[in-house]
Amino acid sequence: MSLRLSTVILPYVRWHEGGRSAWQRAEQLGFHTAFTYDHLSWRSFRDGPWFGAVPTLTAAAAVTDRLRLGTLVTSPNFRHPVTLAKELISLDDISGGRVTLGIGAGGTGFDATALGQEPWTPRERADRFGEFVPLLDRLLTEDSVSYEGDYYSAHEARNIPGCVQRPRLPFAVAATGPRGLKLAARHGQAWVTTGDPRLYENGTPEQSVQAIRGQAEKLADACAAIGRDVKELDKVLLTGFTPDRGRPLESLDAFVDFAGRHMELGITDIAIHWPIPDSDFAADEKVFEQIAMEAPAQLR
Repeated sequence: MSLRLSTVILPYVRWHEGGRSAWQRAEQLGFHTAFTYDHLSWRSFRDGPWFGAVPTLTAAAAVTDRLRLGTLVTSPNFRHPVTLAKELISLDDISGGRVTLGIGAGGTGFDATALGQEPWTPRERADRFGEFVPLLDRLLTEDSVSYEGDYYSAHEARNIPGCVQRPRLPFAVAATGPRGLKLAARHGQAWVTTGDPRLYENGTPEQSVQAIRGQAEKLADACAAIGRDVKELDKVLLTGFTPDRGRPLESLDAFVDFAGRHMELGITDIAIHWPIPDSDFAADEKVFEQIAMEAPAQLR
């Protein structure tokens, strides 16, 4: 098994002031996929520039040819399946079938209250996610969909001609709890983890590896319960949120060691953040590019 290396480009730079060049450089460096966050604003970037995910990915599709594009992750916090499906079908068409939808239940950040609602509890997020994913699946695979649920409705929602990718563009489902893992098993073409957030502050890299191993085992159990081979799913690790923090990007050797330990858990894809000075994602650009160009060959 060889590792696929992807990157995450945060949409905080104006397109004509460096935004475009980052996506083009990602393709030149050979990344498998370039993702972006689908938020209305995010953490320390809240009071600065921040652009929408779908328009950014559409622009990126127009200036690249081979690079896959995606979100990490889209959530129900401010999205509705009917309108999202139309945007995704359009993006998949414009990109020539290069889109992956990273999708998760959402959290308690700024997106959770931007539309004026109270933050949902973890149970409410899981309930909504449990409707959101299957309905979106239908909207992306059927010409016309009608549905009445507890949280979402669709009335003769038409999505012709559907996705370029068949039967639809792939879902990369972010999940660690039992309900989310069941959705990943049933609807996902990939599973996404950031590790165990409870270990970020005071945990060790070894504890993080054990936690991810446990998550992967629960995913395998969820797949077995519906008669699916867990090997059918890619396993994506979004870095930057484990106790290792930015250390894997300090050198090529450090990254190869980090990636190798996670490949042993069955991780097939690792996503690293494009360097952002003076942030949690600060990194030496030369080292970052060396990792992009040389690490995959060492991880075959």
